[in-house]
Amino acid sequence: MRLGLLFFLSTVSVAAAQSGAPLSSSCAPSGQPSAQNAPSVTQTKSAEAPSPPHATIRFEDATGDSGIHFVHSFGSAKLGSLLEGTGAGCVWFDYNNSGRPSLYVVNGRPLADSMHPYPLKEKPNPPPHNYLYRNDGNGHFTDVTAESGLDPNMYSIAATAGDYDNDGNEDLLVTGFGKVVLYHNDGNGHFTDVTAKAGIKVDGWAISSTWLDYDRDGCLDLLVGRYVKFDPTYRAFYAADNYPGPLDYAGETNRLFHNNCDGTFTDVTDKAGIGAYIGRTMGVTAADFDNDGWDDIYVTNDSIQNFLFHNKHDGTFEEIANDTGSAYGQDGEATSSMGPVAADFWHRGVLDLWVTDGSYNRFLENLGAPQPGAPVAKYDWKGFDDVTAPAGISQTDAQYVSWSSGVYDFDNDGELDILVFHGGLIHLIPMEHTLFRGLGNGKFEDDSRQAGQVLSDRTVARGACFADYQNNGKVGAFMVNLGAEGKLLQNVSTGTGHWIDLKLVGAMRAGDHGRAPGAAAKSNRDGIGARVEVLSGGSRWTAERVASSGYLSENDGRLHFGLGAADIIDKLTVRWPSGRVQTLENVGVDRVLTVEEPQ
Repeated sequence: MRLGLLFFLSTVSVAAAQSGAPLSSSCAPSGQPSAQNAPSVTQTKSAEAPSPPHATIRFEDATGDSGIHFVHSFGSAKLGSLLEGTGAGCVWFDYNNSGRPSLYVVNGRPLADSMHPYPLKEKPNPPPHNYLYRNDGNGHFTDVTAESGLDPNMYSIAATAGDYDNDGNEDLLVTGFGKVVLYHNDGNGHFTDVTAKAGIKVDGWAISSTWLDYDRDGCLDLLVGRYVKFDPTYRAFYAADNYPGPLDYAGETNRLFHNNCDGTFTDVTDKAGIGAYIGRTMGVTAADFDNDGWDDIYVTNDSIQNFLFHNKHDGTFEEIANDTGSAYGQDGEATSSMGPVAADFWHRGVLDLWVTDGSYNRFLENLGAPQPGAPVAKYDWKGFDDVTAPAGISQTDAQYVSWSSGVYDFDNDGELDILVFHGGLIHLIPMEHTLFRGLGNGKFEDDSRQAGQVLSDRTVARGACFADYQNNGKVGAFMVNLGAEGKLLQNVSTGTGHWIDLKLVGAMRAGDHGRAPGAAAKSNRDGIGARVEVLSGGSRWTAERVASSGYLSENDGRLHFGLGAADIIDKLTVRWPSGRVQTLENVGVDRVLTVEEPQ
């Protein structure tokens, strides 16, 4: 009777008792919690009930009718510098708590004529700017940039969203050339620039950045990536070079800011051990790669080795990329690494790495395979093995320059797929894009040309962000094209399997000012750093809630699981950053769930 009600009710309240130790929670009809003083789990059921998976992955260009009219600008008459060629990214985030992710896209703009080798004779008025598109539902969006205040006077490159003050509203950091801007979400559709007040100061060229709670005090910290010490007056000597590349400029250090849990931040770059490493950052992501319960930081660099900063649990990090096989490509080369993505491809409860770059891309298998919840000491962790070639990926992507990508189960058959966007490196050379359909056991097949005309249309892609923006269990994407119109890709796959989307809400609340030294860990409200395990019919899926992923971008903060033919989840376990373990049983599928951590 309970399961029947679960499938037919549009919203269901689920209670989960929690007293510091793991215990199970079972789904119950609305108004019938299974325990007193328990967190709620809100479930919104989709109108669509997918069939067992015999799926065809397919995307359509939905830009025209969507209300999204974004054209990227690199600020000059033609492409002529590293700054202009880097491109821009985007973010899906639910800034108005509507239950639907909205889209924020950043943009370049004309700078002083001395900054551009080919300056525009007539500058556009008003200048190109960033855009916030409110998700109205049914695949339609409204431009609300003007009333949002999210239009910084800067050459923007990337953005990352996170509720840094735990007030229930997603805030936004915008990075670019010369500065970064931290916007506080006022909760009424408007954002306020609080950069100076918060103590965030970054000079030079800020690029991909991410939120993480590296000390587990319940307040999101901030890692700001920086690219190179760009000199706009430097020109290429040989015309064929078009413009100087990354190795023509000195590298930079990244900046780490500790959240003081009072609306301000402290620069702890050197104290944490990050400042000792000079790189040319392109992408960053933070996740727990060795399953010790503490998030590490992976940094992809341009034309030099990548960095893996292992969290030492005491506020400091140790760089271990070379020791773990994640510093170089499969032939020991330092390629132009773009965007990293952490995901569990083998269903083993550990996070592997997918990294796009300028040649073969990198598919790194995590060699650790602990039991769920069993920490692995660093000295026991064997790191990664590059398996790009045997996975069936290298042969296809070697002909492209790959930028952003999304790792999702696009057909919900239970196996992760990879969608990769391509574009010319230093010239505006358009390229088609690739879809690798997951076959299981780390193997893929190239389904690119069968996945819709939008993937065969050639563009010069850069950043891209992914979301189930229609709340129907089908993950789509927005692609930023260099100097051209962006595209909204709607997932119209047929015969797809069952699915579940999870929005996590940590127990930390506004006014709770972190933890004292030595006190128990806490969770941030976004649940960033939480690990989720889904068990059904003998199959297991694992994912971690992260902030930034891919190149210059951030995806829908809700965790998406494709479940194949499984029509009910036997057990769903959330391991919160606080250390609490929350378990739900007999959870319905084909819906969006909001899971709150027990207080």
